[in-house]
Amino acid sequence: MSEAWNLMAKISLGVIGVLILFCVIRLIRGPKVADRIVGANMLTTLVTVAICVLALLLGEGYLADIALIFCLLSFLAVALLSKVCIGIRLKKQADKESGTKGARS
Repeated sequence: MSEAWNLMAKISLGVIGVLILFCVIRLIRGPKVADRIVGANMLTTLVTVAICVLALLLGEGYLADIALIFCLLSFLAVALLSKVCIGIRLKKQADKESGTKGARS
């Protein structure tokens, strides 16, 4: 029974690896900034899942703690990245509106 669990964990790690590769491609080729942010968020989620699977496979409890810390840090990073992108977009929009108002006057 334990060999079946090990095989399933190894197969799931392989599938997660392929999904991580797809997320990296989306992160690089994303046509919009929002696509890149979603790609980064999904990438960190998949890495967290991979760490948890490794914790089960290796039987090391500290890896679950590392996964939790990584998950919290990735949440903060994505929230900060979103805040920065929204700020840049609002600044560009305000500059565009002030430029059109200045041309009318």
